[in-house]
Amino acid sequence: MKERARFAPSPTGPLHIGGVRTALFNYLIAKKSGGSFILRIEDTDSKRTVEGAEKHIIDSLEWLGLNFDEGPVKQSERKSLYKKSVSSLIEKGLAYYAFDTADELEKARKASGGNFKYNFTTRKSLANSFSLGEEETKRRVKAGRFVVRMTVPENKTINVVDQVRGGLSFNSEELEDKIILKSDGMPTYHLANVVDDNHMNITSVIRGEEWLSSLPSHVLLYEHFGWTPPKFYHLPLILKSSGAGKLSKRDAEEQGHPVFAVTWEGSMGFKEAGVSPEGLVNYLALLGWSNSSDREKYSLEELVKDFNDGGINKSGARFDYKKALWINHLHMKDFSAEKLLSLSDESSTRLKEKYTLEQSEEIIDLIKERLNTALDINKELKVFLGQPKEYDLAVIKKITREVVFDILNFCKLSKPLMSDPKALKEKLMGFASKNGISFGNIMKSLRLCLVGSLTGPDLFKIIKIIGPEETLNRIESLTNKI
Repeated sequence: MKERARFAPSPTGPLHIGGVRTALFNYLIAKKSGGSFILRIEDTDSKRTVEGAEKHIIDSLEWLGLNFDEGPVKQSERKSLYKKSVSSLIEKGLAYYAFDTADELEKARKASGGNFKYNFTTRKSLANSFSLGEEETKRRVKAGRFVVRMTVPENKTINVVDQVRGGLSFNSEELEDKIILKSDGMPTYHLANVVDDNHMNITSVIRGEEWLSSLPSHVLLYEHFGWTPPKFYHLPLILKSSGAGKLSKRDAEEQGHPVFAVTWEGSMGFKEAGVSPEGLVNYLALLGWSNSSDREKYSLEELVKDFNDGGINKSGARFDYKKALWINHLHMKDFSAEKLLSLSDESSTRLKEKYTLEQSEEIIDLIKERLNTALDINKELKVFLGQPKEYDLAVIKKITREVVFDILNFCKLSKPLMSDPKALKEKLMGFASKNGISFGNIMKSLRLCLVGSLTGPDLFKIIKIIGPEETLNRIESLTNKI
């Protein structure tokens, strides 16, 4: 069967990385069967809607390559459908009008000692169409101050199945008659998602575990309407790195990593942090799903092929930014030179001005293994674009100024060999042996000249690419500084 799965965020703020993972799992389950991935914007709460949030959601999905086949469908444009659905329940006695004020409900809560539930044990003592006469109900409905609640039957066992946790059982005594239509005429989540999922022929509902407690109410609504419910998957939380609680924006900032896919109001997203969409999708798939092997690197297409819902974890997964960067590294080192150059416009332009296309691609291939994010590209290309602006002087102190000076002067005298890195290396090894200097210190001194620190790509490949004149200029520059 071809699955139809929907991602249904509320535009009440930016798309958190937990929401991105929910969207991804919906996408994978839909595409695994050759089905459809649908975007639905649950914007029935106009008071909480945040300007720009819907665009942020769509921008995030598009950047990640989670392209939706249908949508965005907006719930705010389906008001008549919800009203019609509610009317059908009221006619059957499966929903009712409630007129209680906030003060009256607060009194009921206090009188119950904190154990108040609006259900079959209390509804007849409150202001609703069960306790009021028909004429009074009509009068109050006409006045317009009411909500509509679903009717939860008395002492009913509700058996539900969650595809992640298995079979679950609830007693109706544990439930409330939830509000399904608000006083402004808009539906609550409970009604809207059930009605829309049925009318949009959704076969699988994949959402966060915070909705698990609402599942029996939703299943009851399906029964009230006489509809067959879809399959339900409730995903575990993404936890902060300590494992103590859900990952929040504040936690992410304290841990030094983003929490949104793309930037939001000055907060850097994973995109702006240089993480590739391929790397982020890959990491999030592994954060809450266990494959049958130790394989780490997946493209989105490979995830669709290998994903199985039986591998979805029941427990929360700790967010590990270092692991996310490692997964991103695996993707970046396999990117083409052309793609990597496209990720760094400034350095790409300067590189192409200084070197041929063939040399530029050779340089990119040389730094690939050192890249964790796209931001590393600029850092790694600096050595090929000009002399170091700063030097790690601690290296000179450790080797001693005199030895470094001798090494650099010898390198200057080896100018004829600068065009032949292999011969230069042999010459330097001979110099090291003759003068009792470790070859390691020779390499450190030369690397300090060319790079400014002890990190960077293969030293003799750097010399080959930047050429003899530039190599000697950099040696001369450091010689003059020490």
